[in-house]
Amino acid sequence: MSEKTAVLLLQMGGPDSLDAIEPFLFNLFSDRDIIRIGPAFLQPLIARFISRRRSRKVAEYYKQIGGKSPIREITEQQASELEKVLGDGYRCFVAMRYWKPDTIGALAAIKTAGIKRIVALSLYPHYSRATSGSSFNELERALSLAKSAFDLKYVRQFYGHPFYIDALAENIEKGLAEFSGRNTLQLLFSAHSLPQSFIDSGDPYLDHIRETVRLVMERFEGVSYHLAFQSRAGPVKWLEPSTEEKIKELAESGCKQLLMVPLSFVSDHIETLYEIDIQYRDEAVKMGIQEFRRSESLNISPRFIACLADQVRSAG
Repeated sequence: MSEKTAVLLLQMGGPDSLDAIEPFLFNLFSDRDIIRIGPAFLQPLIARFISRRRSRKVAEYYKQIGGKSPIREITEQQASELEKVLGDGYRCFVAMRYWKPDTIGALAAIKTAGIKRIVALSLYPHYSRATSGSSFNELERALSLAKSAFDLKYVRQFYGHPFYIDALAENIEKGLAEFSGRNTLQLLFSAHSLPQSFIDSGDPYLDHIRETVRLVMERFEGVSYHLAFQSRAGPVKWLEPSTEEKIKELAESGCKQLLMVPLSFVSDHIETLYEIDIQYRDEAVKMGIQEFRRSESLNISPRFIACLADQVRSAG
């Protein structure tokens, strides 16, 4: 057996073609860690109906960003860069929760490589049972089918890691440099939303998000900032304020310069490339915001890769 350690990067995934949108959505809406629709035995049927109904509309969004999500390519680049930093004792593998390559396939590749030690590395900085928790649950299910004993360690979150904060601050600094001054602009952190019921039941996601914002803003004294939440869907109560509502509020208060900071996303995908760069930009311009920019996603930022490497080494 190999003495190497496998690093399994756990990510949400995204459709890699227009044809993949409906099955991707089906996998998403079938996940009871995210949403519970009726009794368990009925959820796949309901998920099929929802995914068919939504796929045509969602396809129009993906057409505007190249016809697919870039998240697989970016995650594989992150894995490659991380492997370089970690050195010869490690090999990196990718597992997508709702698309390909899936967790079972990733474990099979690790087994074929003869590796017994695995560090499961969540690429969600802020822990929630709907994101990291769901990926870890899927990993446990896959392990029960793998019929192979692995020595498994977890990296569950890194919302306050100094290198993660550094990476965010570097990209914000680049974004701020594109404005003429800092006294009049507004900085808006936008995190993926969650149903309020998750937080009420003890999910730590909101606390983690707020701590990241606090640590980042220690680097930017005097800059006005706000926190909002995007990508909500369905009739339940979600975290507030929504990003749309906050942009409207800022515009009505006279804001002319706005820097968006995608907070809970470590790579570009539909939420940054369409939702922020196209949808929110168009809405902001119509409301009178003259300069609307977004800080870069972390993607393969060297400081971000250093954060991941440090977490992997610490995990053992």
